[in-house]
Amino acid sequence: MGESLQKELPFKLFYKIGEVSKILGVNTYVLRFWETEFPFLKPKKTKGGQRLYTKREIEMLILIKKMLYEEKYTVEGVRKKLSKIYNASGYEMDNKKEIIERVKIKLREILDILS
Repeated sequence: MGESLQKELPFKLFYKIGEVSKILGVNTYVLRFWETEFPFLKPKKTKGGQRLYTKREIEMLILIKKMLYEEKYTVEGVRKKLSKIYNASGYEMDNKKEIIERVKIKLREILDILS
């Protein structure tokens, strides 16, 4: 999912809620509702309250949508299942290599911005 998502999305650090809504094919109010239901989903917010999603959060949203709409999980079922995978900060638990890779990518993005 991650590799194909990177090919489909333009390179950006953050995506606004309207962009994410179009990518997922759901209304923005659905994304805001999911944010209240899933504690590991915490998009950053600007001073004006605009939600900003990362690619990782979009991947989580795609998984949530698939579980709810295709696999017919309840919201509570998705919450329980994904809470075992993601911690409160939205990172996968027990996957140190992936976390290190994400940190490297973020550091490269910061270097690109600074150069």
